[in-house]
Amino acid sequence: MSGAKSVDQRKEKYFSKVITLLEEYNKVFVVVADNVGSNHMQKIRQSLRGDAVVLMGKNTMIRKAIRDHLEKNPSLEALLPQVKGNIGFVFTKGDLSSIRTKLLTNRVAAPAKAGTPAPNDVIVPKGNTGMEPTQTAFLQALNIPSKINKGQIEITADVPLIKAGQKVGNSEATLLAKLNIKPFSYGLSIQAVYDNGSVYDAAVLDLTDEDLLAKFSSAVSNVAALSLQIGYPTIASLPHSIINAYKNVLAIALGTEYSFDEAELVKKILENPGAFASAAPSAAATTTTSSAPAAVEEAPAEEEETDMGLGLFD
Repeated sequence: MSGAKSVDQRKEKYFSKVITLLEEYNKVFVVVADNVGSNHMQKIRQSLRGDAVVLMGKNTMIRKAIRDHLEKNPSLEALLPQVKGNIGFVFTKGDLSSIRTKLLTNRVAAPAKAGTPAPNDVIVPKGNTGMEPTQTAFLQALNIPSKINKGQIEITADVPLIKAGQKVGNSEATLLAKLNIKPFSYGLSIQAVYDNGSVYDAAVLDLTDEDLLAKFSSAVSNVAALSLQIGYPTIASLPHSIINAYKNVLAIALGTEYSFDEAELVKKILENPGAFASAAPSAAATTTTSSAPAAVEEAPAEEEETDMGLGLFD
């Protein structure tokens, strides 16, 4: 009876801890803890001390704690679909990018074990292996090109041995062990990020200010193009609509007797382009021979003569 009571107390304590963390922190990394041992986990906790809190536990208990807290914070429902597999939470109030860097750097190298899926591609590099010539047949069975050099086996070219997702075979695992290659590294892998009610992929944290500005500019261009195509005015399309309207009015003025100040300048240029072409060298000569104040006075006059009426929109 006392044992069951102790279990219930531990569960209540865990639920209370989860709810406290959910109330205190509004940023959470959902992490996958596959192949992470207890010693490794302890080192990760130590590296994050003061910046983040790591919480592991049974998925059923985590889901129950979140559901019990939904009435107070409905946005936490976005976390429920992420609670699957061998996952845990990393709660933080700090900068997400810096915490992610700490998580990704806290990884340990591991040998390839037969029967386990490879998390990444494995390539055996060319070079001296330190293996005796008697083991040449072993390499030949794996289709690895080699030669004998100074009494040792030398691999003559880089060899793709295992592809990501492929199960490691006994021969591959034995070869990598003989070569003392630890091709894999394990740690907490980020599955998703929860930030003030929004859940998104960790790749979003790689975006820089320049990337965001480029995406925003591209989106504005797309909105402007769509608005112009369907004839629906928006703030994005307004500058284009105004300049297009001006071009139409200018074209009418050039083809008829109708005119306005900006159109008169364009008409004069079209009637006597030579006069305006000679004005530029004359202005340049005046600038070089006159004083500094005179040059300042000349510049606006030249700009006024060459703006083709587009100064209306400056």
